[in-house]
Amino acid sequence: MTDASFADRFAGACAAVVRVLPFGLSRIVAPSFLGFAVINGCTFGVDLLLLTLLHGGLGWPVWLAISVSYVVAFGLSFVLNRALNFRSHAPVGRQAVLYVVAIGVNYAAFLLGVGAGLSALGVEYHLARLVAGACEGVFMYCVLRWVVFAPRTESVRELQP
Repeated sequence: MTDASFADRFAGACAAVVRVLPFGLSRIVAPSFLGFAVINGCTFGVDLLLLTLLHGGLGWPVWLAISVSYVVAFGLSFVLNRALNFRSHAPVGRQAVLYVVAIGVNYAAFLLGVGAGLSALGVEYHLARLVAGACEGVFMYCVLRWVVFAPRTESVRELQP
């Protein structure tokens, strides 16, 4: 008997937790959503820590601190979600391109639009980033599950010899 990989144990733990969710949530919440929440909760913590260090500690402009912390956190998120949560073995190139497009949209709409926009309106930058983070979380889970890491179906032409 072989030992299960860390990715298999992570997926198994997510599935086990989802099975015992109360109030019928086990019928609605996908294990991959829980995995996404765990991974992205950790990478969001990395994002906030870097934002605080770069803006609060080093005095970088908020737009630059947000941008750098965002790129680092989303790079980490891609690697962890691909390996642990969606356990994708598809070629990484296509997924990386789709991911870059998704984070570009996410960056413009939620980080700069919501996060930096609220900060410019006088909302404390951590609170502005939390609001933007909630919006981006929903968007990014949907994009990862149904676009970036979606199982590809082969066309009829590809199946013919």
